[in-house]
Amino acid sequence: MSLPESTSDLATDLPAGSLEVVHRFTGAMPTGVSVSHRGRIFVNFPKWGDDVRFTVAEIREGELVPYPSQAVNDNDGDADPDALVSVQSIVVDPADRLWILDTGSPLFRPTAHGGPKLVCVDLDRDEVVQTILFPEDVALPSTYLNDVRFDLRRGDGGAAYITDSSDQGPNGIIVVDLATGESWRRLHDHPSTKALTPPALRMVVEGQEFLERGEDGSTSPVKMGADGIAISADGDRLYYCCLASRRWWSVSTDALWDAGLDDDAIGATVRDEGDKGAAGDGMETDDRGRLYVTDGEHNAIHRRHPDGHWETVVHDPRLLWPDTMSVAADGHLYVTANQLHRQDKYRGGKDERQPPYVLFRTPIDAGPVTLR
Repeated sequence: MSLPESTSDLATDLPAGSLEVVHRFTGAMPTGVSVSHRGRIFVNFPKWGDDVRFTVAEIREGELVPYPSQAVNDNDGDADPDALVSVQSIVVDPADRLWILDTGSPLFRPTAHGGPKLVCVDLDRDEVVQTILFPEDVALPSTYLNDVRFDLRRGDGGAAYITDSSDQGPNGIIVVDLATGESWRRLHDHPSTKALTPPALRMVVEGQEFLERGEDGSTSPVKMGADGIAISADGDRLYYCCLASRRWWSVSTDALWDAGLDDDAIGATVRDEGDKGAAGDGMETDDRGRLYVTDGEHNAIHRRHPDGHWETVVHDPRLLWPDTMSVAADGHLYVTANQLHRQDKYRGGKDERQPPYVLFRTPIDAGPVTLR
């Protein structure tokens, strides 16, 4: 049997949907993206080993500008309460304010009081107007603050819900009263917030099993717990998922907010929402009641409709680890693709990422959830 001289005439994987390039990143890898109601685009860069000169930026005329200033991005150690340390997520809330979720944990180091925080920036003045520090029994030394969603109808100033995705300690959901700054842990170490490991879960990305790999050839499972988070269009349910899991869950927001309930009572409201696909740490919802999840195994984003049926929004080989999504008022879903799975910790000490990393968007004919 003779072999073909080229593969140009062979069938290849078919893309679905459309992707528009918004920005190419040639330096540090991004994770989060959020788009303001007036179309301003913000991104962040956690300190995972890249040369990160500023951990939050705005994209202005194709350039990255430290946000809200370089001074706010220049910290004095991992526990600096007045500056940004290592930001994992940025989210514009229903009142068009930018909230910055600071892990206080460069290179996933243990946290100390003053590092982990939630910072609010007034987008009209481009100034920090509120900083919420977490007590040490809420942001534990092992805590890794991952993502956040808002409901401004709760209490006097609204509620924030945050995932703790730690791979070194207990996972859970952190609830914040934005008016008082008080915070508390919910679903602490609940089974739904914990990663699955082989043989219960086997993830494959770009043909390789997704594991942490040592230079000596040893492997260990990825243990990132509660990661992706989204809130229903009516605010009644909070959705969440682990990076290392094929399932996603929801819990009553009334229960999370109720200080009189213990974790057993809150756990009784947890609902197994089914199979979402694996290797996905991004979740988002739109104002039509649809839920979006990223799928790093298949370079895709999927969407579940209110009636329960699923469809693929976009599948494209350029979506190398779709990470964070943001539904914008312009009717697009924005998403970062950052090649997370090619980092040296997953490739036996060899960094196989190939910049540029990319911010894409795809049309979805819907707007963001605005609970206010």
